[in-house]
Amino acid sequence: MAQAVLGIIGGSGIYDLPGLEGAHEEVIKSPWGEPSAPVRRGTIAGLPIVFLPRHDKGHRLSPSDINYRANIDVLKRAGVTDLISLSACGSFKEEMPPGTFVLVDQFVDRTHKRESSFFGKGCVAHVSMAHPVSPRLRIHLAAAAEAESIAIARGGTYVCMEGPQFSTYAESMTYKTLGYSVIGMTNMPEAKLAREAEICYATVAMVTDFDCWHPDHDAVTVQDIIRVLTSNADKAKALVARLAKDFPREHEPCPIGSDRALDTALITAPEARDPELLKKLDAVAGRILRG
Repeated sequence: MAQAVLGIIGGSGIYDLPGLEGAHEEVIKSPWGEPSAPVRRGTIAGLPIVFLPRHDKGHRLSPSDINYRANIDVLKRAGVTDLISLSACGSFKEEMPPGTFVLVDQFVDRTHKRESSFFGKGCVAHVSMAHPVSPRLRIHLAAAAEAESIAIARGGTYVCMEGPQFSTYAESMTYKTLGYSVIGMTNMPEAKLAREAEICYATVAMVTDFDCWHPDHDAVTVQDIIRVLTSNADKAKALVARLAKDFPREHEPCPIGSDRALDTALITAPEARDPELLKKLDAVAGRILRG
């Protein structure tokens, strides 16, 4: 089996990753444009780690301005086999209060301004998103959280809104009524692109607020989020350190086939494929295109 390389995408409040041994920045060029920032490589407990701050240092990028394709592409080029997304979110459930880490297992995509696929005219592919999160990674995350005494919720649906504005009351009540668990602005199309790149993906949705539906809590503000973010960020870094310590050193095959998602996804005939697009797909789809 191949060596496991753990990728960490840091969301709001997580712009670095302390404890990386031999840490160094690496600028990786992508044919899909500029990623959020240079990746930071190192090891934790001997496990290779690649860290990318989603919003860049200082939170320079809004959710709609992030180049999700470039981010996933450079992580693929960096050799990442397993990817953990650390993401701030609002909660629709009383049993998931601020401070809870939700290991979501489903997504609803409500974004509308983002490029959501590496494929398109000249090379069409349709990957399955029925099960968007790696159950294997969720098991490892749950074990790490319990070892660090971090409150977790196993499972839940993350609805991704475009932002950057927060929800209206009507939107918040609609999502709650539909049974969604948490709301954020960044995990789509990130999860879709990770699947197209055949990277196993899991999200740690870190609750900062109750959005605006809760009758006993004020509508969410940036100030409210920042107050909880500091505590959540410290717990997230402890979670990553524990995860790295116990994570398998060899990449385990994905039980839902994330690492072979393109096996049956390409539909464009080889003779009809656009050579220029194929060049851009060299990292994301190289395994299947080189056949």
